[in-house]
Amino acid sequence: MSQQQQKVWFITGCSTGFGRQIAKQAIDAGYKVVVTGRKVEQVLDIASGNEGNVLALPLDVTDVDQIGRAVNQAIGTFGRIDVLINNAGIGYFSSVEESVEEETRRMFEINFWGLMHVTNAVLPYMRNQKSGHIINFSSIGGLVSFPTLGYYHATKYAVEGISESLSNELIPFNIHVTLIEPSGFRTDWGGRSSLKTDTQIPEMKDSIVGQMLQGIQMNGGQEPGDPAKAAKAVVSVVEAPKPPLRLLLGKDAYQAATHKLSNMLKSIEEWKETTVHADFPE
Repeated sequence: MSQQQQKVWFITGCSTGFGRQIAKQAIDAGYKVVVTGRKVEQVLDIASGNEGNVLALPLDVTDVDQIGRAVNQAIGTFGRIDVLINNAGIGYFSSVEESVEEETRRMFEINFWGLMHVTNAVLPYMRNQKSGHIINFSSIGGLVSFPTLGYYHATKYAVEGISESLSNELIPFNIHVTLIEPSGFRTDWGGRSSLKTDTQIPEMKDSIVGQMLQGIQMNGGQEPGDPAKAAKAVVSVVEAPKPPLRLLLGKDAYQAATHKLSNMLKSIEEWKETTVHADFPE
């Protein structure tokens, strides 16, 4: 077995979607893998037949004590963690004005704080071994914003910002950070992994907000993205000698990102004189 395949992966949110697909492909590639899920019985089948190379553990990323136990068990079993896949996350659909604070705070606890608590639990081991790769699942929604997803975007923009800082801080330790930014994939993200608060404001019911909220479940299962191909892309990033800070996944993600960035650059240049003359005179 190559040195590459001796790497140990630790993956959150393996019950469904991207996490499950990534775990399967990493196992098939010969890596040692720690698969986790809030309900461990939902990930036991991934480890079945591969018990020597796969460790299945319960993990709710909002439970800091459980995070510590899971990381310690992973280190105790395999001796190291080389690749951390922060995949666990949920969505929430509502107009910004009508979003329920309890639900948005819960989403932040999972999408942002959960991700960071797992990262901070793993980092001391990666720093000690002077190597590692942290894969943080963001979204095209971490770069581009759409109606009905305001607070979801807020969680992902937060992940984007802290991941950039972390990437710079970890250069001396040979630890890479990569943001994965998918568009629509058939992962049931818009179904069981998301909550929705329907608009009660009459003016919004007939607007883009109401239309998007109505279309969420209708379009579920019709997304163009293939989770298996996304998982393969993640494996290729881990195996790359110079992995990117960002990886867009899906044609829609590419088109949305390039459209926003080109418009942003155009606006920046149009207002350049106002921008650069805000400083004190040289």
